Amino acid sequence: MTDKSASWSYAEGLAAEDTVVARARERSLELGVAPVSPGVGAVLTVLASTSKAQSVVEVGTGAGVSGVCLLRGLPGRSTFTTIDTDVEHLKAARQAFTEAGVPSNRVRAIPGRAHAVLPRLNDSAYDLVFIDADKAGTLVYADEAVRLLRPGGLLVINDALDHDGVTNPVHREPAAVRLRALHRRMLEDERLATALVPTGEGLLLSSRR
Repeated sequence: MTDKSASWSYAEGLAAEDTVVARARERSLELGVAPVSPGVGAVLTVLASTSKAQSVVEVGTGAGVSGVCLLRGLPGRSTFTTIDTDVEHLKAARQAFTEAGVPSNRVRAIPGRAHAVLPRLNDSAYDLVFIDADKAGTLVYADEAVRLLRPGGLLVINDALDHDGVTNPVHREPAAVRLRALHRRMLEDERLATALVPTGEGLLLSSRR
């Protein structure tokens, strides 16, 4: 198999970002948060646009890079719920959303642990769920996400290859082991159609049948 790194670098380089996202990236670095890559951001905008999602949940707000990318693809009347344990992250994200021209009434920012927040959200009430949070909780978050999705809804999990740790069979770090288990679970779930896309650090996509 040929080396794909040049193709991945080329794809990432094609994703143009404006000053709003650039400032959000700067705030991410200041807060010690790893934002989604430009390629992942571009894919999120396309997925949000093509899904025509009306109601979206994000687990792991960061400084708003992914949120801006999602909101830019969503219809104007859609609602966006984002969850993060750190209020400073939520504050930085709100600044990014404001700079992007997103009305405040379209965004619900919830401080707290996703383990506690997600079970309070309604079944089959969301069109898209994006997870970019701690690896230890990803299996639980994914199970909750499937419950939240309407038929035809889309689950997107970022960093699904764990910096290429998942692809190396001798790599037995806990995060890689959990992600391999997640991949198997999603692929074996008859409620879902699942694909793994090697954009950024990997995007796991599952559509609710």
